[in-house]
Amino acid sequence: MPLPRIAISIGDPAGIGPEIALKAALSEEVRSLCIPVLVGDRGALELHAAACKLTPEIINVAPERVRELALPAGAVALIARAQLQPGELQLGKLSAVHGRAILDSATVAINAALASQVDAVVAAPQTEKSVQMAGVHFDGYPTFVASVVGVPRDNALLMLCFDDKRIVHVTLHTSVRKAIEQITIPRVEAVILAAVVALQRLGVAAPRIAVSGLNPHASEDGLFGDEEAQIIAPAIARAKAAGIDVEGPFGADTFLAKSGFDAHVVMLHDQGHVAAKALAPNRAAGMTIGTPVLFSSVAHGSALDIAGQNKAKPDAVIEAIKRLARIGTVLH
Repeated sequence: MPLPRIAISIGDPAGIGPEIALKAALSEEVRSLCIPVLVGDRGALELHAAACKLTPEIINVAPERVRELALPAGAVALIARAQLQPGELQLGKLSAVHGRAILDSATVAINAALASQVDAVVAAPQTEKSVQMAGVHFDGYPTFVASVVGVPRDNALLMLCFDDKRIVHVTLHTSVRKAIEQITIPRVEAVILAAVVALQRLGVAAPRIAVSGLNPHASEDGLFGDEEAQIIAPAIARAKAAGIDVEGPFGADTFLAKSGFDAHVVMLHDQGHVAAKALAPNRAAGMTIGTPVLFSSVAHGSALDIAGQNKAKPDAVIEAIKRLARIGTVLH
């Protein structure tokens, strides 16, 4: 069976994205699992390669020729994009042109996956402020993936993955006040179902799901709020009635320690991200679920302060690639 082709969008050219994307693409572990194909501006990639004292042969490849690609040792493949004019790239700086480059690389990679030219996409970190400076509303990769592939924004969800943990978010990049308004019975039930479908797609035949509460200690039978009784528990009951193996609501401060579950559904951004960043700093990968494209990103930022200094580690990119590349039967 041929190795899967995985596109790696290089992220913010002014941050560590190109550095860690290149280091991941050169990793022997990665190359044993897939054919990595970088997507982004060639000049930006060359600049970061020089800063890291890396001298790979960079082979330009058209998206429609990726299936035919065979990589020589020490070479990397690039779907080259003309994103930056001479002098426009400023390492460590915020810029609208950087923001446009971020979205262009990701769009090309996603469309290649949609056209089955690659099997999956991994995105290096973006810088949300630069994207906003480009005049584009952007609240994270999941909803951006949804907009590119043409599915409703609410369909796209984030699954944080590290070690044996998978955490799916009911709400993500919004204020806590607005997030609470978005937590409804249909929404929670839909997220549970999306988690099950994603896990089955990833090879888990009979997923078991744990669901967190919203309030401290899952409200302790109404002592600290009623969202558990009025919203979350009814959503769990509806999912159970549909044949899903799901339990909860559990207190968000302890439920990740509960064993035997294939995924944990949380209500708020920080209920998942605090745990991931504490337990797996710079190793967690964020997988977008609920869309037809297999897409994963890193759970850390673009680290503008160390861009171009050869200090960044590609661990999270490699972890994201490994999770996708090992789904051999799914990718083909």
